Formats: sequence, structure tokens, C-alpha cells
Amino acid sequence: MWPSSRRFVAGTAAGLLLAGLLTGTAHAAPPVDGVELVNPFIGTKNFGNTFPGASAPFGMVQVSPDTGGQGGYDYEQDSIYGFSQTHLSGVGCGVMGELPMMPTTGAVTTVDHNAYKSKYSHSDEEATPGYYRVGLSKYGVDAELTATPRTGWQRYTFPATGEANVLFNTGKANQTVYDSEIHIVGDRTIEGRVLAGGFCAGRDKHTVHFTATFDRPFAAHGTWRGSTITPGSRDAAGSGGNGGWVSFDAKTDRDVVVKVGLSYTGIEGARKNLLAETADSYDFDATRAKLRQAWVEKLGAIKVSGGSTERLRAFYTSLYHAQMHPNLAGDVDGRYIGFDNKVHIATGYTPYQNFSLWDTYRPQNQLLQIIEPQVARDVALSVLAIGRDGGWLPRWALAGSETNIMTGDPVVPFLVEAWSKGLLAGHEAEAYALMKTNATTTPPASSPYNGRSGVEYYKKRGYIPSGLKLGTDCAHKGGDNDCVHPASATMEYAAADASLALMAEKLGHREDARMFAERGQWYRNLWDSSINQFRPRTVDGTWMTPYNPVDAGHQFHEGGAHQYQWLVPQDPAGLVELMGGRKATEKRLDDFFAYDNLLADPAGTVRKDWITKPYDYYGKPTYNPNNEPDLHAPYMYLWAGAPAKTATVVRAAMTLFTTGPDGMTGNDDLGTMSAWYVFSSLGLYPTMNGATFLAMSSPQFESATIRIGQFGSQGGTLTITAPGASDAKRYIRSVALNGRDVRQTWVDWNAIARGGNLAHTLDTKPSQWGTGPGAEPPSVNRAQRDSRRHLDASLRDRVIATPIGTTDLTVNLDVLGQSPGVLPVLVQPTVPAGWQVSHQPPLIIRSFTLPRQETVPLRLRIPAGVSEGTYPLQVKVSAPGVEPVTRSVSLELRPAPTCVSTVSGQCAVDLSRDLNHDGTATVAQSSEGNFDGSGWSYDAALLPAQGPVTWGGVTYAAPSAQGTAPNFVEARGQTLLLPSGNHGRLSVVFASHSGPVSAGVTVHFTDGTSTEATVAVGDWAGSTPAGSTVALAMPHRIKAGSGVDGPPVKLFASSLPVTKPIRSLSLPNDPRVEIYALTLLPA
Repeated sequence: MWPSSRRFVAGTAAGLLLAGLLTGTAHAAPPVDGVELVNPFIGTKNFGNTFPGASAPFGMVQVSPDTGGQGGYDYEQDSIYGFSQTHLSGVGCGVMGELPMMPTTGAVTTVDHNAYKSKYSHSDEEATPGYYRVGLSKYGVDAELTATPRTGWQRYTFPATGEANVLFNTGKANQTVYDSEIHIVGDRTIEGRVLAGGFCAGRDKHTVHFTATFDRPFAAHGTWRGSTITPGSRDAAGSGGNGGWVSFDAKTDRDVVVKVGLSYTGIEGARKNLLAETADSYDFDATRAKLRQAWVEKLGAIKVSGGSTERLRAFYTSLYHAQMHPNLAGDVDGRYIGFDNKVHIATGYTPYQNFSLWDTYRPQNQLLQIIEPQVARDVALSVLAIGRDGGWLPRWALAGSETNIMTGDPVVPFLVEAWSKGLLAGHEAEAYALMKTNATTTPPASSPYNGRSGVEYYKKRGYIPSGLKLGTDCAHKGGDNDCVHPASATMEYAAADASLALMAEKLGHREDARMFAERGQWYRNLWDSSINQFRPRTVDGTWMTPYNPVDAGHQFHEGGAHQYQWLVPQDPAGLVELMGGRKATEKRLDDFFAYDNLLADPAGTVRKDWITKPYDYYGKPTYNPNNEPDLHAPYMYLWAGAPAKTATVVRAAMTLFTTGPDGMTGNDDLGTMSAWYVFSSLGLYPTMNGATFLAMSSPQFESATIRIGQFGSQGGTLTITAPGASDAKRYIRSVALNGRDVRQTWVDWNAIARGGNLAHTLDTKPSQWGTGPGAEPPSVNRAQRDSRRHLDASLRDRVIATPIGTTDLTVNLDVLGQSPGVLPVLVQPTVPAGWQVSHQPPLIIRSFTLPRQETVPLRLRIPAGVSEGTYPLQVKVSAPGVEPVTRSVSLELRPAPTCVSTVSGQCAVDLSRDLNHDGTATVAQSSEGNFDGSGWSYDAALLPAQGPVTWGGVTYAAPSAQGTAPNFVEARGQTLLLPSGNHGRLSVVFASHSGPVSAGVTVHFTDGTSTEATVAVGDWAGSTPAGSTVALAMPHRIKAGSGVDGPPVKLFASSLPVTKPIRSLSLPNDPRVEIYALTLLPA
């Protein structure tokens, strides 16, 4: 149990920690075992999404309290509604939580979990690895939890009562329950199953079967369907609410022990698991003691000393979290449910499940390979079994189905890394065949896998373009999709291909190796040298314009271009060249980490200048320690020749790992963030899958002893020493491996696979260690660059509107070329008869394998007297040896709109001609509109009547909110023609749905010039973005078929400066952006 002082650390130490954390001067004696230092409450607050309950290492069962929240347990909640059998640590969506069991007292009169839940207090709550206890104040019940690998144990101590109940809520989980059943068998047993799924936006489903037995007979029982309670009933089944309960006489014998066996193969599997792991024992304390010893063994894999108690606690809690997943999938007899929904028998390995590969392929996978290689091998073979049974390799596999959550191709680097450690011995051919298929083709239409949904575009173009439509251009089977985040998917494909090339080469597939190695260089196809940043390319092949690298139009998944600019683990040396060399890259890293501020105030800087809000992926151009894409970025300093700065950044990042419940950076993602902390504490980090080296920096502890697990050619003890290590004494002066000087900033895995002694000499000032040319770690992919010749072009607007009578109009043509050398480009525009067009002479695009773009202004002369109508402009772009490109745009001449109101010189623009979407509904007619495409709309009764309306001192023209007529301008790439005149600002009322949007707009002026701008459009149900105000706040919205529904929604107001007479405004092709009203303000 936790003594009171440890409970204090779990609940309140975060605020106290920073006062002494950075000094590194307080040292603790080496721990007897890591269990005493683990605080399971770390990460249960602020969306770390961990859980404090009991689980065996990599166990099938994670029995833990349920308060609500994405991880099942939220430290800030004050009520518990049950103790369910399954949880995942650190996920970003509600998941699992099947079979919450709840002890109550008195008559069973309600089966609503919100009614029977109980208050609890953190002062009456304890947790340590393998054990949890809490007092339920509503009932006076003491609940304790422990586990074996496949069973969950609960012990309840009731007050003296004749009505002590245990409720089994099969219809409730931490995700959607589609169907369930429960059966009360005899006087000691309850059995059933739960069919659940729908993780995040996935279409996954899985069934968990259970059998629960009590240590004594129950005196009464009953079941429920929906809200109907049936005392004495033994069975309930179907969709919706189901459950059952049993009651005991606890007037004298107040303790009740129940043990629950789980299986994913069927009820027989659950019975076998319960029998094999618990026999006829109900000895809770003995089970708890055995599990504690199992955690002593696992946490003993790494023994550290010499740091503060807080740092030791953070380290061992991280090591604990890193060994909770993946989880046992099979029964004690080797049977498991395959991804074909059939029962199979595993031969030669233990089946595992729950693979958050986009996260864990970075450091967690590698940590297991070092300290738990047998588990890591079994995990890898389980992933192969998914490919064998289900017909395709997974991306994010939950229980027995694919969720399609996240993007890129994480399974390839995951498996290649396992192969590089010898963990796929005997299975290399099967693994390679599955990975090659995955990397070069898409799954069949009948398959539930998205796979590399953008791979055909990637193969043809060398990148995945932005603007593809799901279900039309790319298959979509739920979850996330590479075609939605094509820029990051391109970079992840390239890194995965580079990994696969290493395996192909060693297996003798020379042609494949060359192909995949060359594809490993395709990250360069998104490098825009004009801005020195990665940039998405449109379906036309040109750069996305306008472009804000901070959010990059969400074309990178859970990050912007700044976070993804370092995701070239296969070729950091090539990236350094692109960025202008070592000094330029060092400066770029300094800006990314706010390095100068970091030196002065590390703990403050990481919380102010870095991205530290959960799920704030697109808000800043700095490091995001909450998420995976840039986790390795601190180690990029090694390639820039500045290893001392890696030590500074890593130590600063470590201040985010505290000993309070909010002491974790973002979701732990099944141990990924924890594994980062473990590796970085040791001064080692794996930056590239399959590359068999570890980057080096300074350890944070004076001593670390690592038990390298025995498997194949690895096994032994690696000792790492760093006398006097502290946050101040963090710079490496020298390193020796087994007595030999190490001058490089990396160590080969084979040099330490059987153990050794890695000795560091540290200093308080940076030294020259690792700064020379050649000291940086390898760049394993230096293959030939993309040498294809091609030409792309685009006219930025689909339709260009201009007032009747316009005589001069400039249309911008973007031309992008790529070739091994230069491309002479010829531009040939065609205009209507009588019109004239002029442009610059032929272009010379100097590519030298990189995509280079030039903008060609086409200056149109429109003859007088041209009538209202739509006129074509066509442009042919050609170059020797490449396919010519033809692009066209419609020029729409029409009367300029008018001002509905001109109060105080403000022009409230009449947008009636441009309205194209009905975003309002009423309680009586809840299906009239559909603002967000999912059935929710603004309440028409809460919007102003048609006509002038003033918000924030600005008068706008409000459209009619009644009926089914359009009342919003949905952004579809169109141009809004505006009244002429001299104006100072353009004020717009708008909102987005499906998340906030950084919208790129183009303002066209009457002199033929234009300017681009990026506008932050707030989500209608979200927070107000910087630079905006709330024009109108509404307490609810309307849901189709239901009526009034939450949450509250808003319309936002924002403005843009107008420097000269304006003609029109071009909108992005992003239907999430909805414009309600627009006003031009006087200069």
C-alpha cells in the first residue's frame, strides 16, 4: 500500500516539484526495487489518460476504477461507477472498459450508472503496481483490485448489511457497446460476453467473454434490460442496456472476493484461463503478492541511482507504464481470435494484441526489444499473424480488429526494427512479403484495412497530393486516412521505405532494395527551397497556396510543418544539407526549441514556448513533447554538430515528467512517452528503425545497470556511469566503451548487445566532444534522388469574378518543375476573341532534383463593352521531354454587389448571390439544415432576423435563417465579388466545423494585384482563436431528428487589413469554412 506520504506525492507533488527539480542535487539511496517508487496516478490528469488499477505486465486484464474520461479514469472526477476489466494506458479516445462491476448496498432500485455511482476521495485511495484500493463513501465499501495475466480480482469489504450487492453492467463500457449478454449460473458464477468497438472514428468491433466466480454463494440475484429490473432473473441479452447483480448477507462476514477470467475466443477460453491461473484459490493477498513480485522482476530490468527521489519516481513510473502493453491476446492453451474472426492456435509464440503502432514504433518497441526480447518477438509474430489471418498488416489494431486510426505506414519500421534485432528469425520471408505488399499496393475493396491509401499517387508522383476526396480518389474504411494528411503520409512512407530497403538488401532482394531506398529520398519532393520548409503539393502538383507552415492546413497529421520538418530519420545528413548546412540547422533547432530562453529558464520555457496543451497540434512553430512526430528532434543536434544542446533540451523536457497526476506530456500512447523518458534518462535513443545504432547524450543518473534480455545474439549487463550527473553537470566531456574512447555521438547496437561498460565524464560547460565532422550518427539512406522529369501548373482559382466594365485583370499561374537539371518552360495562354494577354518570356526552372516553382502573372486586357457572362482562360505549359500541362479557369463578369447598409461608412455586403449552404434548423424542423454535414445546425430562432445587425460596433447584413434557403457561404474555392470603394478593413463573421481551420484567402485589388492571408477560423463549438471575437454565442445547437442539443456554439468575427481598393476575395476549397456575413470598414 501507499503510505500517506506517497499518496501526497501522487496527488499534489507536481506544483512543488519545480522548486527543486532543476538543481539535481538531492540524491536518494539506490532503491531495493522499482515497485516502491512507482506512482500509478502519474498521467491520470490533463489527458495523460493512464489508469491506476491493477494489471500484470503485458496482461490481458487491466482491472481499474472507472470515473469517465478517455482513459476510463480521470483524476479530477469525484465519482466511480464501476471497476471494469480492460483498459489501455494513455490512448487519445475512449476505449475498452468492458464489464464495469460495482459494489453497492441496499435494495437494487436503479441500474443507471449515473445514479448508483459513488463519491470517493483521493485521501482514501491507494495504488501501487498490481494493487489498487479505494473507499466508496456512498456505500461505506472498501474496494481492492489485483490481477493475474488473464484474470481480474476484486475484494469488497462491506459495512454490516444484509443487502451487499455486486452489479455487472455488460451494457456499459468506455466505448460503444453494440451487444451483450449475461447469465447467472448456480449460486457462485456469472458469465457472459460484451461486443464493443468504435475506437475513435474506427469501425472496429471485438467481443470479450467473461466468467466470474465468488468465494461464497450469493443469497439473491437478478438481471436488467434497459431500465427494467427483474429480480430472480438469470439471463439478459441484446443491444442497449444489459446487466445483472448478485446480493450477499454481509452482516457478519463482510468480505466478498470475486475473480473474473477473460477470453477473446469464447466462454470456454475464459473458463480455462480462470482455472489455469487461479485454480480453486480465492486468496486475494497471495495473488497480490505474486503480482507484486512479477513487477519487481520487470522493473528490476533497469536499476538506476544517483538522482533525486522525484526523478527516480518519474523514471520507474515510466518504466512501469512502458511494460503494460501490448497485451496477451491468447488463452492459456495458445488459442486466439484472428483478424478473420476465426479461432487459431499459436505455435511457437504467445499471441499479443493492442498495437498502437504509429506511437510505439518510435521508442517503446525498441525498449522492449532490449529488456524483454521474448515479448518483443512474440509481439512481432503476432503482428505477422494479423497479416496472415486478416490478409493485411495493421496500423492500429485493437483486440481482434483494425481501427485504421492514425496515418502513414508504422507497421513497416516496427517489423524491420524487430528483424534487425534477429527477432523475426525463421519468419523473414513471410514478413518481407507482407511488408512489400503493404508498401506497394492497396488492400482489396472488401478488406477492412485502409492500408497505404495514397500509395498509387505516391508511386506515380513521388508524393501524395492534397485535395483528394475520400471514397472517390482514396478508399476509406473508417478511422484516419493518408489522403486527409497527405504531407505527413508522404514523409512517413519515405521513412518506412528506407527501413524496408535495409531488410531487402540483407535478404538479397537487390532490385527491391534499390527501389525502396530511392523512395526513401522522396521526402525531398515536398521541400520548398523558396521558404526552406516542407510544403504540401496540390492535386495540380503545385505548392499549396496560401500556406502557413504552423498549421499547414492540417495536411500533416497532428502537427504542422515545423514539427514534421525533422521526420527524416533515414537521412538526417541530407536534411541538414537541405536546411543549409550544420550551422543553419543548428540555428533552426535553436529557434524550434527556444534555446536561448531554455538556458535561462528551462522549466518555464518548456511550459510557455513549447506546445504543452493536450491536442494543441497546430498552434506553435516549436517543439511538441506531447506527441510522436518530433520526439527524436532533440537528437537532431547531433547531426548539426552541437551535441551539448541535445543534453540541454532533453533535460528541459524531463521537467515535464513530474510526480503528480498531471506529470506526463500528453497521452502516454501505450507507453511511448514513458519509453522516451527511459531512453533519454540513460543517454541513449533509437532514432531510426532497422539502423542498429543508438544516438548518445548524457545520462541523467550517476549509474544505471541494464539487464539486456537473453535472445539470440543479445543478452548481458550494460552498465552506464556518469559520476556527478546533474542538470547543471550535463555536458559530455568524454565517453568510453569498455575502456575505449568513443568520439562519435552514437553507439552500434552490436557493440553493447551482450553488455559492457559505458562510462561518461561530464562537465558543467559544453566541450568539443562529438562536434567534429564524421562524429554524427549514420544516415542510412543516401540513395539516388528522384530523377524523374515532370511539369505541373495551376491557376489558383476555379472561378474568378470581376465587375462588368473591368479592363485590366491579372491572373497568377503557378508553374512547378522537377528534373535532374534545368527545365526551359513555355507558357501559352488562350483568351476569348478580342481579349489580350501578356506575360513574361519563357521560364528557366533550375530544379536539380528538387521541386521548384515560379509564379507567372498573366495580364489580361478586357475590351470595353463585354457583357455579363462567363469567359474561358486556358493556359498550356510545356517543356522539352515532359508531358505538357493544360489548365483553365472561368472568368465571370457580373455586376458588383451592393451594400445592404452603409451605417457610419460601413458597407454591409449583400452576399445573397453567393449563399450556397443551409446551416440552420428549428426545433420543429430539426432536419431542415445541416451545418456540419453530420446533422447538427445552428438554431434559427437564436439568429437575428434578415437585415442589418450590429456586433462589436460593426453592422453586417444577416441572411434569413428561416426555411431551407441557403444562409452561409461554404468555401469551395470560389471568389466573392465585393463593392468597389476605398476601405480600410474587411470584417467577416464565420465559423468552421470539424475542428478549427487555418484558411488561406486571396484579396484581389482593383489595380490587378493581390495579396494572400491566413485567417484562423474557430470551430463553432470550440474556443475563440487569437485575433477573433465572439460575434454571437448560442447556448445550444439543433440535432437532426432530436432537436435541442449541446454543446454551446458560436459565430466568430475577424478582420483583415485592406491597403488599397478591393475587388474580390478568393476563398479556400475547404467546405469546413462557413461565412455568415461580411462588411467593409472605412479607411
